[in-house]
Amino acid sequence: MQPIRTSRGFSRRIWGAAPALALAVLAGLAGRPAQAADLAFSSGALAPIEEAQKMRTVILKDYPGKVEFLPDQPPALLTRVRAELEGNAHVSSVLGANHGDLATLVPSGALLPLDDLAAALASRGFAPDLLKMGRLGTEHQLYIPWMQATYFMVANKKALPYLPAGADINALTYDQLRQWGEAMQKATGKRMVGFPAGPTGLMHRFFEGFLLPSYTGGVVTTFKSAEAERGWSEFAALWKTVTPNSTSINFMQEALLNGDVWVGFDHVARLLGALEKQPGDFVTFPAPAGPKGRGWMPVVVGLSVLKGAPDAEGARKLIGYLTQPSTALVTAREVGFFPTVNAPLPPDLSPGLKLAVSAIAATGGAKDAVGALLPIGLGAKGGEFDKVFLDTFQRIVIRGEPVRATLDRQGEALQRIMNETNAPCWQPDPVSTGACQVK
Repeated sequence: MQPIRTSRGFSRRIWGAAPALALAVLAGLAGRPAQAADLAFSSGALAPIEEAQKMRTVILKDYPGKVEFLPDQPPALLTRVRAELEGNAHVSSVLGANHGDLATLVPSGALLPLDDLAAALASRGFAPDLLKMGRLGTEHQLYIPWMQATYFMVANKKALPYLPAGADINALTYDQLRQWGEAMQKATGKRMVGFPAGPTGLMHRFFEGFLLPSYTGGVVTTFKSAEAERGWSEFAALWKTVTPNSTSINFMQEALLNGDVWVGFDHVARLLGALEKQPGDFVTFPAPAGPKGRGWMPVVVGLSVLKGAPDAEGARKLIGYLTQPSTALVTAREVGFFPTVNAPLPPDLSPGLKLAVSAIAATGGAKDAVGALLPIGLGAKGGEFDKVFLDTFQRIVIRGEPVRATLDRQGEALQRIMNETNAPCWQPDPVSTGACQVK
């Protein structure tokens, strides 16, 4: 997934202005005659100029209606949406945003239920975990999953002969990954498994979204549990097959291409370079499973219909169009966000993208999938939250400190962060009232 770098000039000028001016502009927009019934689609995704242009000229090209695509960076987007709602000057009908941003709008009742739309689109094969996330902790479907990115594993085909006997690469366990690493090490004399544990790598997301959910079924509430102790202990054993260079790897694609790593884990955006450059050399597959299932961290962008939408019916039609398998594949090809539906791969899709799409589909569609959301509600404390997991990794896995004592100490630091932010639990931890509690 490409980072958001800039925003549409109109949005930046208006929503960076004083609130009174913003509301005045809204009132003027709401009161003017509709121009050919354009449907206003506000989005926190695809805000970079080149992505927004592809949205307007390619992805929306075959939509049978006129859409005004209004992308913006998430903070400004939410300010704009709240101003529309509070000023009763409704402009936007459809809102596209990531899960965490949409969750912040639930208490105000800003999102209309889409239960019937979800039922009508069910045959498209949305991953059950993604649909569950779209309820945002309520009894109603408040967004329809639109696009996603996530993390998965890539293996050089040279590694395949060393898979443990009877192992299914699409249903590996952590124990089998350890055995695989040991077999490669024995054959090559090198540690050929890799993780992105460099200074700007995304190793913290592995712990938050994959390892702990797989072993404990949670992240925060289960941080100090006996199951977490087992998970960290077994990962420390697995680490003995991991290349020492992992602590300097930020983008796994580079290590895969130069052969330092035969089996690696990373975010799709940091793997795609290898898959596109040498697709014939690699296979892709989900991260391993633990005793509680196959943890994974979807980065989900959803589509909602806003309360007071000027064209709620048109909004629903646009959501239906954007989540068609054919549109989803065009979106993947053009802007690097991947389908949330079961999308048969066309023959003209590049081999590298096919490998990525297949891995993401297998990950989200796994029967034992345990979806773990990106942290929600931490604000400026997000970096401190990530540091708790990285420090735990350093102490247990790199330095070999006792697991139980480390979890107890780091658990206290984690609880301080939760108390200071008063952030409630997020999936896969159970819903909480007030600050999520470390147990």
